[in-house]
Amino acid sequence: MSKFCANCGKELEENTSFCPNCGTPTNPEDVTESTFVGNGNSSYNNASFNQTANMSEQKSKIAAGLLGLFFGSWGVHNFYLGYTNKAILQIVLTIFTCGIAGIWGFIEGILILAGSINVDANGVPLKD
Repeated sequence: MSKFCANCGKELEENTSFCPNCGTPTNPEDVTESTFVGNGNSSYNNASFNQTANMSEQKSKIAAGLLGLFFGSWGVHNFYLGYTNKAILQIVLTIFTCGIAGIWGFIEGILILAGSINVDANGVPLKD
C-alpha cells in the first residue's frame, strides 16, 4: 500500500524522513490513501494526523542566504532561521571587533546558498 504525506498528500517513497514536496517530517505511523477525504487535499478523517499545526513553516533558502550575505554581520539570517542566541552573539562580536566578525555572517550566507546549511532551528528543511 502506498504511503502519503500527512500534510500535503504527496505520495512518499519508502524510508524517507521528510516529504520532498512540503518538507514535513514523515509520521512513524503509516498514512495511507484511506486517511484522506476528497481528492488528496489536506482534509483528514483522522484528527491525529493534523500534527503540522505545531510545526513552523518552511523558510526560504534564497531569503536566508541573501540576508546572510548582506546583513550577516548583524545576524539577521539567524534571526530569520530561528537561531536567536547565535544571532545575538554575531551582533555582539561585530560591535566588539568593529565589524571584522561580520565575515562570519557573510560566510554563513554563502553556505546557506550552497546548501551546506539546509535546516532552520526547528530542523525543518529550507525550501528552494
